[in-house]
Amino acid sequence: MIIAIDAGNTRIKWGVFDGKKWISLGVLSTANAWQLADVSAAWPENAPAVACNVAGKTVETAINASLSSRPPILWLRPAAEMCGIRNSYQSPQTLGADRWSALIGARQLTRASCLVVCAGTATTIDWLDASGVFRGGLILPGLELMYASLASNTVQLPMVSDGQASAEPRCTRDAIASGCLHAQIGAIERMFSRARCDSSAICLITGGAAKCLTPHLEIPFRLEENMILDGLIYYASRHRDMLFVSD
Repeated sequence: MIIAIDAGNTRIKWGVFDGKKWISLGVLSTANAWQLADVSAAWPENAPAVACNVAGKTVETAINASLSSRPPILWLRPAAEMCGIRNSYQSPQTLGADRWSALIGARQLTRASCLVVCAGTATTIDWLDASGVFRGGLILPGLELMYASLASNTVQLPMVSDGQASAEPRCTRDAIASGCLHAQIGAIERMFSRARCDSSAICLITGGAAKCLTPHLEIPFRLEENMILDGLIYYASRHRDMLFVSD
């Protein structure tokens, strides 16, 4: 049994993996990271944990403290090369750990050129080529951040919760919903045009907003709800000797 934990800006997603499948999955607010102490009571006793974190040192400290009675957590840190992937970022260690884990997870799903999209608080759009090289990627505000930016920085535009995407929007709410959606889809499809270097190229998409985007994509795609957690499990499988060792 291995516990995988993905600490994002808004949510912490966790899963219990039995070696073949996920036997339980859950989420909680990142602001309530300390609640992992209660959540973990239902996890298999002494099961090691692997984690990634983009929510800052305070959250990482809270997670470590919450699971202090268990073996030390194996934290995934981006590197120049790992798990068959080469990182072409100018400073490899500055790549978001969640993006790195998603790339590791994606590599286990396909050996073709692929676009790896994480649609959360921010939307990240990363190109992993067929040889396993991370070629670079985009970061843009997620859908909710786009809505909030318009609402907080304009006088007359509302915070959208009920706008409908439309090819020809004819009210302000639909115009906002459609504009923000087109920005997301356009960025994904434009980046895919670079990644589409063979007929097997595919977009692999994950994250809380993924299901809002996928109905509108006009490229080959596959929704992979646990891609970041899958990447963590693969990383842990390659570093079993470190699962009980503090980094």
